[in-house]
Formats: sequence, C-alpha cells, structure tokens
Amino acid sequence: MNITLQISTAQGPAECQMFARFVLQRLLAEAKQQGIAADVQAALESKHGILSAVVGLSGAAAEALVARWLGTVQWICPSPLRPKHPRKNWYVGVFRLPDVPPLPDDGAVRLQTCRAGGKGGQHVNKTESAVRATHLASGLSVRVESERSQHANKKRALALLAQKLAAAAANQQGVQAQAQHAQLYQLARGNPVRVFAGAAFQEKTPGDTAVS
Repeated sequence: MNITLQISTAQGPAECQMFARFVLQRLLAEAKQQGIAADVQAALESKHGILSAVVGLSGAAAEALVARWLGTVQWICPSPLRPKHPRKNWYVGVFRLPDVPPLPDDGAVRLQTCRAGGKGGQHVNKTESAVRATHLASGLSVRVESERSQHANKKRALALLAQKLAAAAANQQGVQAQAQHAQLYQLARGNPVRVFAGAAFQEKTPGDTAVS
C-alpha cells in the first residue's frame, strides 16, 4: 500500500508552522515504530517550522496509521512567540493526495503497430515500424515512429508514456493540493482528529481543552 499525505498550515501563522513541524516529526516517528516506510518527498520550510510537507508511506499498516491523522489536528498552547497574544488554539491539516498511477509495464499497456508515415524511404513506409502505446487504466497514449526499428519505437513509446503519466499525476496532485488548501481555510476546528497541548505537545483526548 503506497499512500501520499500532505501536511499544510494553509499559510497559517508561525505557531501553526511550529506545530506542522511537530506533526511531521510525530508522523515519521509513528511510522518507524510500526514498520512503515516513510519518505519526505517535499517540504516547504519556514523560519519557525514548515508551511507544508508531502510524505510518502508504504507498508501493510500504512492505511491504519493514515486513518489516525486525516483531517484537522489541533495544538492548544499559549503562543511561545507572542506571549501577550490571546489566541491559544492552532491548527494544521493532513490530507491524502491522489494515488500516482503506476509506470507502464507490459500488463498495463496495449501496444499496437502500424506503418510509419512521412519521409524515411521505402523501408520505413512498407514495414509496420511505428508503435502506439496506450495505458489501459487512464487511456493516455503516445505514437512513435521516429526510429527505424519497431523494437526501438516500442522502447521510446513506453518511455514517453511514462513521462506523460507522471505529468498527468503531478497535475492531478497540484489541483488536489489547491482544493485542499482552500478547505483548510474552512477547517472544522471543532472536530479535530487529534489534539496536542502545551509546549511539550502532550496528546489529549479530542474535546479536552485543558493545558498542562
């Protein structure tokens, strides 16, 4: 099971950025304890912590771990940066990004041969050296006839299809990330999935507003 998570403050203040860094560290620590492979794929750092991070998780227990984090995470603590600030509740969002489609292999791609067109001499025109590769799950396809041999065109077609799939996945993640950032501005702050309190980030039961 491969899962990609985004941790984001939605451009929240420095206190949220501090909390987001803790959330990332806590998530990585819990993954390690449970034998889940975790990889920080990207992190946008700030002076006080992080604005956002993208984490990849894989392993049998990954789904269960993710379920404990998805949603709004709350930190109850007087600001350690602005002692006179009246606010003491800070929020970070944890969202799941779309699954990236697998790179094409022989079982996921339909290969079709056809005659190459255009210039290239009689050899190119009379043999079915051109190759169309179609990714069955997404419907994306490429056609290659730039090489003289069918084998070379097949190899190039699979490489180009992999690039096209990666670009489509990146675009999908970007759209999803924008939507999730918008959601963060309307966080259901009264219903956090996990709550931490105090300078030591002690975990509390959701609904418990006491700060030790």
